[in-house]
Amino acid sequence: MTLETAARPGRVKSSEYMFWAKTRPRPRFDLANSGVTNYPLGDLQVRADELELSGPSAYGYAPLQAALAAHTGAPAECVVAATGTSMANHLAMAALLEPGDEVLLEHPVYEPMLAALEYLGASVKRFGRRFAEGFSVDPEEVARLASPRTRLIVLTNLHNPSSALVGQETLAALGALAENVGARVLVDEVYLEAMFTRAPPTAFRPGGRFVVTSSLTKVYGLSGLRCGWVLAEPELAARMWRLNDLFGVIPAHAAELLSVVALENLPRVAARSEALLEENRALLNSFLRTRDDLECRELEFGTVSFPRLRMGDAGPLCELLAEKYETAVVPGAFFGTPEHIRVGVGGETAALAGGLERLGAALDELGGRR
Repeated sequence: MTLETAARPGRVKSSEYMFWAKTRPRPRFDLANSGVTNYPLGDLQVRADELELSGPSAYGYAPLQAALAAHTGAPAECVVAATGTSMANHLAMAALLEPGDEVLLEHPVYEPMLAALEYLGASVKRFGRRFAEGFSVDPEEVARLASPRTRLIVLTNLHNPSSALVGQETLAALGALAENVGARVLVDEVYLEAMFTRAPPTAFRPGGRFVVTSSLTKVYGLSGLRCGWVLAEPELAARMWRLNDLFGVIPAHAAELLSVVALENLPRVAARSEALLEENRALLNSFLRTRDDLECRELEFGTVSFPRLRMGDAGPLCELLAEKYETAVVPGAFFGTPEHIRVGVGGETAALAGGLERLGAALDELGGRR
């Protein structure tokens, strides 16, 4: 049995997007990645004798808990360290839901979030984040979908795949809705820090209805540390720590130590990311202004853009890019919107420029076929 066939029978047990992301050929110009290019380990200036393989990490490594609390502004007892944002999301969903519970989930959505909910046996309803409306969230639409069975409302902020920001008023309305029906709101904020000093406060407030997930993986180029977290009420946080005994048990202690160092040096790490993303967003926006075959608002912040092809299905474009132009973007079909592509701008600037040049050539070629 191959990896590809092993997960197919029965209930959803895998993510089609993650399988594609892990097994696809690595092209010369890779615009499919959603994070910032890797931060060099040497730049953290850590000596080998400062690391240990094992340490006191049963239910949180105290220095890391303190560093995450300082970074997020949440009390340490509300912080659950997790292996990246994906495990943080899984822990939050699994702790909050029973099979058959109703969940309201955005569309388009990062496919592993939908796959995880289906794996947990949730009954999922979808609310739209529409291209024509800048991928905003309409609280009135969410309210129309809600029922006494609703236990969780799930969204990403910044939105994956569009980088659209959900404003504070909308979040407040969703929190009030959750209060009325006895639900929680789960907000994946992993891309929010790509706003840097312009970032609004986290949606989490002690005593509120919000549960928040995030990590250092996307914005800072620190994916290898797998430093993620959940912010939740202390009782719920304790439930997640115990639930993680079934999955992660204890983390890699060397990664915890390095994560503490990274958090201590985060302003320097962030400055590198901010400068790179500012330059790359300008490059992408300049490219988009030259294309009448793509529809997309200019990218103001974030690490990804989600253009729509006027010609329709983006599948042929993605295939042509891979086969002829040594370039990859993410097919919008993975987000339930096949007429879109997701373009990452967190790579090296020269590689982004080369990829955009080839994207333009592929669009021209397809346009000439019509």
